[in-house]
Amino acid sequence: MATIVLLGTLDTKGLEYAYLRDRLREQGVDTVLVDVGVLGEPLTRPDITREEVARAAGADVGELATAGDRGAAIAAMARGAAAVASGLREESRLDGIVSIGGSGNSAIAAEAMGALPIGVPKLIVSTLASGDTRPYVGATDVTMTYSVVDIAGINRISARILANAAGAIAGMARAAVPPLPAERPLVGASMFGVTTPCVTAARERLEQLGYEVLVFHATGTGGQSMEALVRGGFITAVLDVTTTELADELVGGVLSAGPDRLEAAGELGVPQVVSLGALDMVNFGPAATVPERFRERNLYVHNPTVTLMRTTPEECAELGRRIASKVNAARGPVAVFVPLRGVSAIATDGQPFLDAAADEALFSALREYLDPRVEAHWLELEVNDPAFACAMADRLDELYREWVRTRGVAPGPG
Repeated sequence: MATIVLLGTLDTKGLEYAYLRDRLREQGVDTVLVDVGVLGEPLTRPDITREEVARAAGADVGELATAGDRGAAIAAMARGAAAVASGLREESRLDGIVSIGGSGNSAIAAEAMGALPIGVPKLIVSTLASGDTRPYVGATDVTMTYSVVDIAGINRISARILANAAGAIAGMARAAVPPLPAERPLVGASMFGVTTPCVTAARERLEQLGYEVLVFHATGTGGQSMEALVRGGFITAVLDVTTTELADELVGGVLSAGPDRLEAAGELGVPQVVSLGALDMVNFGPAATVPERFRERNLYVHNPTVTLMRTTPEECAELGRRIASKVNAARGPVAVFVPLRGVSAIATDGQPFLDAAADEALFSALREYLDPRVEAHWLELEVNDPAFACAMADRLDELYREWVRTRGVAPGPG
């Protein structure tokens, strides 16, 4: 029988958690109720007390309450909750985890869920779920549901929402993955709408060669997810076609993956092929949200919720330097592929982001700063040309096979 862990502040949400627990039991699953509250007495008796959670973080719940520092208390209980959740998973007492509440409860739950492996069902019902969920979801597979009303009592709205949540997490915990083909080496590939034809062709070629390809949308969290799976040992080769998140990090767009993007594979020595996909653009939301200082720049309304801004020669030169620095530091096999005829679908002849000066600044910086020992391919092709895609895929296959041979690890595909 599946076991669902309920993680919550029982001093304020005890009655609501009791209701959710009852709905879960009706679904035919076991439950473990964990109290992560600090101040008042729990309104429902937990299976794992707040004292135990605090001790798991090396803290004392009484001292946390006396100090009166809500932020410090949440941080401590989040660490403890992560340790408790991981322990329950190791003991085979956690097949899914659910949380209900506001910002504090959601923050604690998000850290605990982030400590669990990808694939373990995770659900947060929160008043924050209709806004920016990135601080809670990050690069994990957390599911968030908007509570519509505050988690404050059981009424005709909250009762339905919590019953739905019980059905959802119980169903996820019981769901079985059908048999898949024999395991193949995993390749991580980065894609954007303007590089989709390239990544699609490369993916199909790699699948023909015997790989399984995970495609990540370069939305900030997409890049973070790919890098996290590399660091976790899941991805054994990287086809980093679309490095556009570096442009958002540099200029201040909304889809940055942080300053560490394009570093995981290099640090771990994982084979990688890197390109310059979509470095012609920085991403913003609807046109009205573009910062005033950029209003006179070359802007392109991609759709009603996404506005793109062309990178300048100065920005492209800096991007070239940054990419060269990251690639130069790679400890494993790496090759750089440069599409001299355009880095995205809208940076080619007749398209709105065609800018020869900006492209040349990018290419010149790479030529100047790329270590001569780094393999580089300068192709008179657009990034979305099938020939460019297959050239990258074939080279990654060669790098991976040689890497496997020299390291004596599990055999490659084919």
